[in-house]
Amino acid sequence: MNNQAIRQAKIDLTAALRIAALLGLHEGVCNHFSLAVPGENGGDDFLINPQGVYWGDAVPSDIVTVDVHGNKVDGHRSVEPTAFFIHGCIHKTKKNARCIMHTHMPYATALTLLEDGGLEWVSQNSLRYYGRIVYDAEYGGLALDDNEGDRITSKLVDADIMFMANHGVLLCGDTIANVFDDLYYLERACTVQVLAQSTGKKLRQIPEELARRTAQQFEQERQQSSLHFEAMKLHLSRISPGWDHLPD
Repeated sequence: MNNQAIRQAKIDLTAALRIAALLGLHEGVCNHFSLAVPGENGGDDFLINPQGVYWGDAVPSDIVTVDVHGNKVDGHRSVEPTAFFIHGCIHKTKKNARCIMHTHMPYATALTLLEDGGLEWVSQNSLRYYGRIVYDAEYGGLALDDNEGDRITSKLVDADIMFMANHGVLLCGDTIANVFDDLYYLERACTVQVLAQSTGKKLRQIPEELARRTAQQFEQERQQSSLHFEAMKLHLSRISPGWDHLPD
């Protein structure tokens, strides 16, 4: 990846962090967004947000480059240890997971606190995720060692979205725009589900075959993800001029 592409990747990752904060999808200075960056020798380096920086204040120069073993390759800030053990392991093992976003956004996380909780096929937005979700029913504490990272990664073989019991959610995919769009609509789907469940009435389930067909339709409309992300970047420029400045 050339220097200009790396610069743009840092800007886009910063945009995703800032937008997430703007929409309340973050939690304090915790959680992580990362993006794989092929090294000059074909390595497994990735970009990630630094430790201790509020997402809404992040700038592209804050983004840190690390390798999958936890070594800092570039950047002037440190990275939280759990980022190495979760993101590093996934980037190393699941090569199509170029972008990974892990959050404790409230409504999606609320579903991880329920016994046998999960996303129901009851809203149009929920159908975006049909056939793409795995549920990790084992809470393993803070991810502070390779074993926990390996355990989490092993469950993502045939999925790109994970509901992590008593914890939060993790999404991965090929581009920042696609994963961010998935993150945004996942929280929307979980929000309306929790609101509907709070009435105590029975949910109106969508038939499995229709859910599968609608999910395929969503995949054919992926340009919407790029349009959404670019629109939000433009909004950032309007409310925070200069947010994307990255010194040479």
